[in-house]
Amino acid sequence: MTQTLKIGTRGSPLALAQAQETRARLMAAHGMSEEAIEIVVISTTGDRVQNRALREIGGKGLFTKEIEEAMLSGEIDIAVHSSKDMPVEQPQGLVLDCFLEREDPRDAFITLDGKSLAELPQGAVVGTSSLRRKAQLLHKRPDLQVVEFRGNVQTRMKKLADGVAEATFLALAGLNRLNAQHISRQPVDPEQMLPAIAQGTIGIERRADDSAVDALLAPLRHLPTHHRTAAERAFLAGLDGSCETPIAGLATIEGNTLTLKGEILRTDGSEVLTGSRIGPVEEAAEMGASLAAELLAQTTDDFFDWK
Repeated sequence: MTQTLKIGTRGSPLALAQAQETRARLMAAHGMSEEAIEIVVISTTGDRVQNRALREIGGKGLFTKEIEEAMLSGEIDIAVHSSKDMPVEQPQGLVLDCFLEREDPRDAFITLDGKSLAELPQGAVVGTSSLRRKAQLLHKRPDLQVVEFRGNVQTRMKKLADGVAEATFLALAGLNRLNAQHISRQPVDPEQMLPAIAQGTIGIERRADDSAVDALLAPLRHLPTHHRTAAERAFLAGLDGSCETPIAGLATIEGNTLTLKGEILRTDGSEVLTGSRIGPVEEAAEMGASLAAELLAQTTDDFFDWK
């Protein structure tokens, strides 16, 4: 490219770390200088409104709307996202078709004193902004109190220190990318608690007609992560996933075989439906859609009603 490549991103420490990782990979792949790639911070509605649950103000798209508008208007060339925050459909003219190699997809259970989930006393307060985590938590420990807990990693740790809650969950990938070794964490086995769809995956969005950017991104695309993400996002799409639906899933690959595990829960954690698919990686999206249809067929009309 003959001009500066502009990367759009949110302004949180984690979002900036992901944008910087993308810039470093582009520099390594193409011999570009740091000055040739500009990181443009864009404030989103989801970042500005911190005192209300996402489901009350519009859902996942609130973390992407302003960034996508900037890309459509030509202010930026690509956008770097946490893939788990991405709606399953992109606006007309944009595509999400580049995924960097996935970090650890697991959740991390966080307490200041090192207590495990099993060690929390009856009635303890746990903070989370994730309806998925809330439903999974209440399914295992219906005695616990769950409070709304939004904000970046630093904000959430301060809330723990201030006594707003005794414990919370964070994505292990985020802690790793921030090199936050000072934060004590207990990784949660996916057999105990499936993570969010595409958790740990950096997705890069671009204009569909920008062939130059498409070529620049080609060396960054990690094929196994692409297949895993395709299965999980197809599962999410088949369930019409949003911030109002507790959905979890994880795809793994061994050789040419993909295994997808998924679950949906009632919002109060009183019921969970699970299933899985195994097949060739080339059929990842079909497997996700098939599993979604299977689980959806088992639900009643009120299954996803918010409680």
